[in-house]
Amino acid sequence: MTDPARRSLLRSLLTLPLTLLGGARGAAAATAADPAWRLSPDEWRRRLSPAAYRVLRLEGTERPFTSGLNNEKRKGTYLCAGCRLPLFASSSKFDSGTGWPSFWQPLPEAVATQVDYKLILPRTEYHCRRCGGHQGHVFDDGPAPTGKRYCNNGVALAFEAAA
Repeated sequence: MTDPARRSLLRSLLTLPLTLLGGARGAAAATAADPAWRLSPDEWRRRLSPAAYRVLRLEGTERPFTSGLNNEKRKGTYLCAGCRLPLFASSSKFDSGTGWPSFWQPLPEAVATQVDYKLILPRTEYHCRRCGGHQGHVFDDGPAPTGKRYCNNGVALAFEAAA
C-alpha cells in the first residue's frame, strides 16, 4: 500500500466514529463574529437543510465521497452555506483522496480555528468567521506552498462559478 493510500485509509478510520454517530450531536457551533448572524437554532433550521444544519450548527460530519463538490473543477469561489461568506478560491482546491473537498489555504480572514478533542486526540477545527458555522478540520499533510489540508464538509459549502 502506498503512503498516500495508507494516510487516506487512516483518515477514514479516524473519522468513522463521527460518521457513524452523525457527528458531535449537541455540540455548539462557534459563536458568530457578526452579531447579525447570531441566530437561534430555530432560525438556522428554517434557513438550512437538515444535513447542513447538522454539520454547520451541530459540528457533525457528512459521510465521505457524498458531496458533488468533490468533483467540481470550474473556476470560482466556495462560500459558507450558512451565510455565503467566501471561504476558499477554487485555485486552492486539490484532490486529497479523503472523500471531502480539500483546500490548501482559505481566503484571508475567512475562517477561525479552535482545538477539538472529539476523537480524544486534539485536532484543529475551523469555522466560518462570520456566522460561526462548522466547516471541517485542518491537517498538516497538504500540498505546497502551505502544507495544510483544510478538509471541508461539502454540505457546509456553496459554489459560485466565476463569470
